[in-house]
Amino acid sequence: MTSTPTVAEKPTGVATTTIAERPGWDLSGSWMLLGGVLLFLAGIALSVVGGVLGLFALIPVGVVLFIASLPLLMGLTLVQPNQARVLQLLGSSYSGTLRTPGLRWTNPLTVRRSISTRIRNHETGQAKVNDADGNPIEISAVVVWQVADTALASFQVDDYEEFVSVQTEAAVRHIAGSYPYDAEGRVSLRENADIITTTLSEEVHARVRAAGVEVIETRINRLSYAPEIASAMLRRQQAGAVIAARKQIVEGAVSMVDMALKQLEEKHVVELDEERKATMISNLLVVLCGDRDAQPVLNTGSLYQ
Repeated sequence: MTSTPTVAEKPTGVATTTIAERPGWDLSGSWMLLGGVLLFLAGIALSVVGGVLGLFALIPVGVVLFIASLPLLMGLTLVQPNQARVLQLLGSSYSGTLRTPGLRWTNPLTVRRSISTRIRNHETGQAKVNDADGNPIEISAVVVWQVADTALASFQVDDYEEFVSVQTEAAVRHIAGSYPYDAEGRVSLRENADIITTTLSEEVHARVRAAGVEVIETRINRLSYAPEIASAMLRRQQAGAVIAARKQIVEGAVSMVDMALKQLEEKHVVELDEERKATMISNLLVVLCGDRDAQPVLNTGSLYQ
């Protein structure tokens, strides 16, 4: 009887937080850039003209225009496609995230941290672990992921890329130790790739969601026995394959012998007693189940000699 597939235990106690991504306040940066450049140039021009022509009243005006241009220019920020800017007011509180591509203008007092939201690949190192039966195996996986919540990625963990790397490797080790490498009647790493990858994706997602990361796909790209037992396990697999092949050959041979005897009886080709039937069955099984081609033996006597 085939046992019901089991799902590996999921990690619990994932950290929760009240912080979440929200849109940051911004405006189109084109007009702000134009206004800032005009004020900047006007301020310099008035200051120079006032000093050269002796119109000292123009100098304070030029200084004011120059100072007014600074916030307009300092608030400009460029948001590239598939990239976000996390806003932090005076380097302390979270003020929102800019995701609209192009030149944007926001509060100049904010610190703007760039975070990529592009899809990335992460390949775990080759891990050597014991499977559910205690056999040492080597396993590695590829995880496809991207940042979904920039606020969590920025403020929930120190380094979200390193966090993903460590948690992914931990999930791969946990999954590898929860299932046997190869087993009949149970979910195994080698035979049930779809179930294993689905379970691995769920576990990796559960581990990294605290960092605002979304797992798109996971795939096991290397799975093998450890070198110290690889040869022994290969012989066991070969023996199992030989037994399965022999079983199929014997079942087919018995079916063919039965069919041959029934057709001989139905068409009255020859009358065979029980002894001759046993001899015929033995000869047919030798021919059909043998490893080598049968060598014919010519009987020059009668049927019973």
